[in-house]
Amino acid sequence: MKKQLVLIAILVVAMSCKTEQTKEETVSTVSENPLLVESTIDYGAPDFTKIKDEHFMPAIIKGMEVQNEEIAKIIANNEAATFENTILALEESSKTLDNVTAVFYALAGAHTNDVIKENQKELAPKFSKHNDAILLNTPLFERIKTVYNNLDKLDVDAESKHLVKEYYKKFVKAGANLSEEKKNELKEINAELASLSNDFGKKLLDASKKGGLTVTDKAQLKGLSEEKIKGLEKEGKYEIQLINTTQQPLLQTLENRDVRKALFEKSIHRADAGAYDTSDLVKKMALLRLKKAQILGFDNYASWSLQGTMAATPEKVFQMFENLIPGSLAKAASEVKEIQEEIHKSGNDFTLEPYDWNHYAEKVRKSKYNLNEEEVKPYFELTNVLEKGVFYAATKLYGITFKKRTDIPTYHPDVVVYEIFEEDGSKLGLFYGDFFARDSKRGGAWMSSFVKQSKLRNQKPVIFNVCNYPKPTAGEPALISFDNVETTFHEFGHALHGLFGNQKYASISGTSTARDFVEFPSQFNENWATHPEVLNNYALHYKTGEVIPDALLQKIKNAGTFNQGYSIIENLCSSNLDMQWHTISADTTIEDVASFEEDALKKMNLKVAQIPPRYRSTYFAHVFSGGYSAGYYSYLWTEMLSHDAYNWFKNNGLLTRENGQKFREQILSKGNTMDYATMYKTFAGRDPEATPMLQARGLQ
Repeated sequence: MKKQLVLIAILVVAMSCKTEQTKEETVSTVSENPLLVESTIDYGAPDFTKIKDEHFMPAIIKGMEVQNEEIAKIIANNEAATFENTILALEESSKTLDNVTAVFYALAGAHTNDVIKENQKELAPKFSKHNDAILLNTPLFERIKTVYNNLDKLDVDAESKHLVKEYYKKFVKAGANLSEEKKNELKEINAELASLSNDFGKKLLDASKKGGLTVTDKAQLKGLSEEKIKGLEKEGKYEIQLINTTQQPLLQTLENRDVRKALFEKSIHRADAGAYDTSDLVKKMALLRLKKAQILGFDNYASWSLQGTMAATPEKVFQMFENLIPGSLAKAASEVKEIQEEIHKSGNDFTLEPYDWNHYAEKVRKSKYNLNEEEVKPYFELTNVLEKGVFYAATKLYGITFKKRTDIPTYHPDVVVYEIFEEDGSKLGLFYGDFFARDSKRGGAWMSSFVKQSKLRNQKPVIFNVCNYPKPTAGEPALISFDNVETTFHEFGHALHGLFGNQKYASISGTSTARDFVEFPSQFNENWATHPEVLNNYALHYKTGEVIPDALLQKIKNAGTFNQGYSIIENLCSSNLDMQWHTISADTTIEDVASFEEDALKKMNLKVAQIPPRYRSTYFAHVFSGGYSAGYYSYLWTEMLSHDAYNWFKNNGLLTRENGQKFREQILSKGNTMDYATMYKTFAGRDPEATPMLQARGLQ
């Protein structure tokens, strides 16, 4: 007995020592992890001189633990549920995790590597489980429901009441009212969807980076500049990587039709066969999303997903398509005729194919509008576009000013940083611009934040834009196409939305809005790219400094509606595919992805031989690895809002400080604090109208 007691005492001491050692190791790890300590960089921006790959996983796990501990305290609280001890406590529970994941997912998109990719794969099911443990937590939801049911009695401001409503709706949408059995079933589906989505994204990245076209004979690249050809050369061969959309930029200039066809085929089939095939992932995700929606009481996934959006129902989305399709088809048909005539004029007798479109459309543009993209590019040097165009328009409208910072650490040498100040000189935030394509970056363009604006957390915004423009060779200027000029304005529109957030709570600040509203500020900001005062300020020849000639400017404007039939049809095709995948029912038969796509396009009269979808299902990242499932339509929806808002500016003096302030106060600074339709009506004095969009597209 005595020996046993001694043995137990030794074990207890040993366990105590081990526990203390573990605690000390944890404390040491936390104190040494730059993601878990307050940054000393201005605005709390990430210190990339200290952050290493090995810091991410322990910091994210710690962030989850902290949030779980805080939620456990909320549930264990014996006092009646109040705004402060439930909603506010829940809002702040994610602070550590928010800060860490903001940096992790920024690098996962813009500068990834094998370690980050593996972390993503491992974290996908962990995050799904973590989120479900919160959103499907019955005791927690009961406390939220108590606060929600007593909303009228709460002595809090309007934003705080809105926060209560948002949390209640979020939990209900996630399934908080389900039985425990159904909740468990939903958790399994969510975890599987998270893993499948991550697998889709990884395969697609590999497909785009490794599945491009290799050309062995330089002569086959006729049409490309020597500089471009040099940039493609690798070990005596020429490698053309794929960008995320169906059409590829080089199809415009490549003269060899066989090479164009080969590049197009590589693009459109990049992920429907072989090592990068995502077809099974697409089918599995579509069926799992249907199952999830049915568990939550909806007929299809789109009906569930569209809760809280401006469109609200799939029927309204399809109605928008039906309103746009006839005019778009008519416009596209006239473009087909023009391009086919150009092919014949060039001495060829073949029928227009998708891989011919951009090549001969450019010839039509030159002959009809006398506009040559290469003639235009010298006036669009990236730094001028950014500083004398994008920033200039923002200063004119909102009074903000910009100062380049070279002392702020970045995650890649290409990234530039600017500090932004209010009109009175007070600090507003930081802006990072990461503009050039590289192997470690996924395709496309986007905006996000390292630090979200929040008065409660005393946080000013730290925003970044990521694009994929061709990087010039050393010593050469970064000359970009006018499409990329518009992209630069577009993404900074998102940045303004984040910078001007004026909320107490991070979760509803800035761009934390519905998908069919969040693209509105960005698309609206594109309009200033062609405003004469703005364009004449930034469109300067990179060699001479000469302002773009009026004649060339007029050509750009005249060509503004050119190819718009094509543009809107390829968008409608992809938007329709998204909605068709997410309105399948239990009796829908999916034999293969290609057949489903064919039927989906025919159903809406969108099967146009010469115009493929902007994204086919197998490489539709927005929908199958991004946050736009049943939401890609939002680009068209918000385009309607953006043109209508710009029409309001036209009727009220356009580029004025007063107009900018009104737009900032009534749209850009509101975040998710009120009904979006009401927000827009408050600004414009009426509901939005589609006519300005149809006119801008040349469809009316």
